[in-house]
Amino acid sequence: MNQDIIHVYFMPGMAASPKIFENIQLPENQFKMHFLEWLIPEKNEALSDYAIRMAKNIEHDNIALIGVSFGGVLVQEMSNHLNLKRLIIISSVSSKHELPKRMKIARKTKAYSLAPTSLASQIDTFAKYAFGANVKKRIELYRKYLSVNDKRYLDWAIKNMVCWNQDKPIPNAIHIHGDKDMVFPCSHIHNCIKIKGGTHIMIINKFRWFNEHLPSLILNGNAI
Repeated sequence: MNQDIIHVYFMPGMAASPKIFENIQLPENQFKMHFLEWLIPEKNEALSDYAIRMAKNIEHDNIALIGVSFGGVLVQEMSNHLNLKRLIIISSVSSKHELPKRMKIARKTKAYSLAPTSLASQIDTFAKYAFGANVKKRIELYRKYLSVNDKRYLDWAIKNMVCWNQDKPIPNAIHIHGDKDMVFPCSHIHNCIKIKGGTHIMIINKFRWFNEHLPSLILNGNAI
């Protein structure tokens, strides 16, 4: 294989499968795409230790590492243990200060521990009683793109998202964010490439933007 090929590793969002990247295409003469999947965390495993385990799945050097949402938080933790050409986060946060107020309150009150994560495994049962086209459509999206419904993972992921403690953004990391993101409102996000009309799932429904701009972002940084 051409030695100039850049290996690009993608990390999906919380509980999501690599299917969220199914429409992402990069020029094959320049890039090789790799897709990471969530591991089930060990009991009381720190996010930093989980990142070390995940980094062991990286088989190349000087890579581009791209993460979405909580996957964006994880790749920032992973970057402490890897030699990267480029770090890109999408629909995520670059420090604890960019978390929305409700997550900061949940952190302070530990309300995250009350999340009914055990219901995640019952999506098919819930689907039988769903009413309305929008609800049914959303359930179909869950079935297609969310692959991890293990309660241990979900409890761990929610806690580590809400309690993430990074104080300052990683220098030279590229942050891409939608101005209609309701999970991490754009008003809390600083120094990002802002996508007009982009929601929290824009990696799925605005894939054309990413296909057009990711190559130059990986190669040249923020200049697009």
